[in-house]
Amino acid sequence: MDSDGTQDARGTHASPVPRPAAPPQVPAMPPRPPRAPGMPPLPDGSAFLTWLRAPRPDAAPGVWRFGHRPRPAEEPEEIPTRQLLSGALIAFLVGWLIWSLLQNGYLGTWWWVPFDLIVPDAWRGGDSDLGETGTFIVYRGYELLVALGIMVGAARLGRWGEVWRRFVTPRFRRPEALETRTTPEDDPAQWNELRAAGAADAAERLAAEARTGLMRDVDHARILRAWQGVRTGRHSLATFSGAVLKDGAAACLHPSGERDLPARLARHDLVTGQVRLGTTVDDARNPYAYRDTGLALGPDLLGTSLVAVGPAGSGKTGTVVRPLAESLCLHALAGRAAVVVVGAAGAGLGPADAYDVVVRIGNQESEYDLDLYGGSADPDEAAAVLAEALVGDLADPHPGSDSRRSTTVLAQLLGPFRAVHGRFPSVPELRQLLDGSPGPFAALRQGLHEAGQESLLRELDARERQMGQPGDVAGALGDRVALLDRPAFAGFFDTSGQSRPFTLKALDHPVRVRIDLPQRGHADASKMLARLVLAQFTASVAVREDRSLFACLLLDDATGVVTPEAVRGIQRLRSGNAGVVLTLRTLDDVARPLRGPLLGATGCRMALAGLTPWDGQDFAEVWGKEWTEARDVTDRQIIAETPAGKAVHMLRRVITGKAPTARAVTVRQVERERWSASELAHGVPAGHAVLSLTDVKGEHAPPLLVDLRG
Repeated sequence: MDSDGTQDARGTHASPVPRPAAPPQVPAMPPRPPRAPGMPPLPDGSAFLTWLRAPRPDAAPGVWRFGHRPRPAEEPEEIPTRQLLSGALIAFLVGWLIWSLLQNGYLGTWWWVPFDLIVPDAWRGGDSDLGETGTFIVYRGYELLVALGIMVGAARLGRWGEVWRRFVTPRFRRPEALETRTTPEDDPAQWNELRAAGAADAAERLAAEARTGLMRDVDHARILRAWQGVRTGRHSLATFSGAVLKDGAAACLHPSGERDLPARLARHDLVTGQVRLGTTVDDARNPYAYRDTGLALGPDLLGTSLVAVGPAGSGKTGTVVRPLAESLCLHALAGRAAVVVVGAAGAGLGPADAYDVVVRIGNQESEYDLDLYGGSADPDEAAAVLAEALVGDLADPHPGSDSRRSTTVLAQLLGPFRAVHGRFPSVPELRQLLDGSPGPFAALRQGLHEAGQESLLRELDARERQMGQPGDVAGALGDRVALLDRPAFAGFFDTSGQSRPFTLKALDHPVRVRIDLPQRGHADASKMLARLVLAQFTASVAVREDRSLFACLLLDDATGVVTPEAVRGIQRLRSGNAGVVLTLRTLDDVARPLRGPLLGATGCRMALAGLTPWDGQDFAEVWGKEWTEARDVTDRQIIAETPAGKAVHMLRRVITGKAPTARAVTVRQVERERWSASELAHGVPAGHAVLSLTDVKGEHAPPLLVDLRG
């Protein structure tokens, strides 16, 4: 049984998702890749069960839920350390003094009155019925009770409990110890939902695999995904049970046959779908509930898209893009997501064997090619996507502008060419048509006459009339196509069927894709190709049939990619269960009219250390202001009226060196920026970032100072 979304039912893309030639043979002990923190080791199943049963309480957006201990929303008033310790010491000394005075009789014998009233006369004295030892125990026991009473009173007055909780308990606390108190009814390792549905044999097989260490976190997530398909009616219960009884934890495999990644660098929790990026700093500017907690992202947050801005070396690729790519690849293996990662060759976006498809544009050894037209058979749709890639950055950078003229020009050429040749033109052929070469136009005209395509002949005639006229954009389109008509790209963007072009129509499947851009020597072509991938992504996810599969595009270095149409496409992704992650060195790489719309279209915004004050100003504006309590403290000199008062003031001035003053405190509510441009530029330490979050349900977290190394 295939997992959800692994079958190519429509055949709408040129190359199907890679599949194994035969069902993979599952060995008795699956090969184990290097384990990362937070991932249950093998083969002992106890570690996996501990991980699976660990508490994951509901928390605010962005909180790492694995083993999370919730904190109150407001910070409790805490006594200063010096005052707390001195109070505890003074209370102890007072209690000791009282006990000493009682013992030595300085306070009289009144404290023996309860003893005289309660203890029988026969128990007193050396010749009592209890004997000397018993009498000694009775008297000393009473003294011990009195001492304990004094100690309890001193402890309450000196807040010894607070001292213990603040300074002693943390030293014995083990953060790695997780409470795993579960009952058989709510134990996730028992698969009780399957038992209730009548698949008791399958549930017992999975429980046994978990106990013996043959199940991994990816297996657990993948089988849960397949079970969701049973509940929604996509698969039958009998098919699911048969697959589980046959293959156990290896059932419902990803089409690649892989059950894990070759290696992991980040901490992942596939139960919640989160990947940990760092730790929220214990800083007064962070809400108390977030302080010193793990910061994690998942599809629920990436579904609103993320933009990260920081200079080179600030950690955008290593601490943001790489962990997110790793997490989404794990989700893809579990049948939950489809991911496309775009970056420069050698950018460190993960090993090639962690992906199903690796497109190395400009590398003649690349096994896959990129479909220039996105796998579309509609000339108008292909023209719109290609026009956005070619000249989208040349359009008026205003949210209301568009590139309709460029789309029209391309459609006037793509439609007739496809009608004659049954395919779209290659890069050299498209360049000739845009340049107005007589030979290709004559051949197209002859082919359309023979096919009786009168409407397309009119399109071609209109294109010929517009060539060379003022305002004709064919020249600009031809110049941009010429960037791809280079020897380095001679074997790419083939439309004759000789290569294996990859198309983003495959996002109906849990596919893992990495596209390497040839930035060295081809910077303009790389920007154009990045715009092409983004345009194809936004167009493809909007028409997917199965939107239960989360689709995400990670674009490392989105310089020159943000256009008016791209911003509109990003705004539509949330409704299609999709999102994008964009990184920028500076917001200056985005046209000024588009900076506000870009930050407004993305729900998650990250400002890394080293930001310029100008970029900080844009973030400060989008994060807005909040009401805070301002305290104004003023010192007023005290004027003595009497001779004695003047003498005291003079003595105090001689001792302290300062004139006697009276302090006045004024408290008022003021509205201030959450993070000012100056704080973002100069107050964010290296390796840190300020991040605001919004999930797909609309819940949001204010800007948080995060240590990306924690």
